[in-house]
Amino acid sequence: MNELSDLEKQLVDWLADMNEDEALALAKRMLFDDKADPLRVLELCRLAMDIVGKRFEEGDYFLPELVLAGEMLETIGGLAKPLILSRPGEAPRKLGKVLVGTVHGDLHDIGKNIVCFMLDINGFEVKDIGIDVPVQKFIDEITAFKPDVVGLSGFLTLAFDSMKETIMAIEEAGLRDKLKIMIGGGQIDETVRSYTGADAFGTTAVDAVALSKSWIGAAA
Repeated sequence: MNELSDLEKQLVDWLADMNEDEALALAKRMLFDDKADPLRVLELCRLAMDIVGKRFEEGDYFLPELVLAGEMLETIGGLAKPLILSRPGEAPRKLGKVLVGTVHGDLHDIGKNIVCFMLDINGFEVKDIGIDVPVQKFIDEITAFKPDVVGLSGFLTLAFDSMKETIMAIEEAGLRDKLKIMIGGGQIDETVRSYTGADAFGTTAVDAVALSKSWIGAAA
């Protein structure tokens, strides 16, 4: 992401510091008065949520801060979505089905929520099955929803083993060849992708959209 303006940095700081009233007021100003690109505003939210996640991992933030951060993101996303959908050429087409969940042992949902939002506005039918999702629930949901793509989210390093376990279970259930699996969140890289057995990894919500489009055959 290119260098932040002072106003953009202010939004990131206020979101990360839990200054809810100031952050929401600034986001509204940027979206409606300054006519800022709503996708840019969402990217600023993602940067702020990365900071929130790190503070949680380091013990500076706890569950209440994660909940508040998620609520702020949901509010700003609700403001941004109509602006994105109203732009020429942004009308969604149902490209395919994507199932997304945070693996068991991990309670982070901020990054997952951004991914689901971006997939939704890009025309995918998205089913979000939440956080701390047991392996069997993934199997049951895949069987019922029949997604083209499954996204496994996790911020904590302990999530890597959960991702590996989940992907092995999907394979053992005979469902692996019917879908593609992407992983994301936290310190995900190629080494983790190889360890878990996923088809690909992404570090941003834009990556998740690009991967899903490439697998389903839609123009990226």
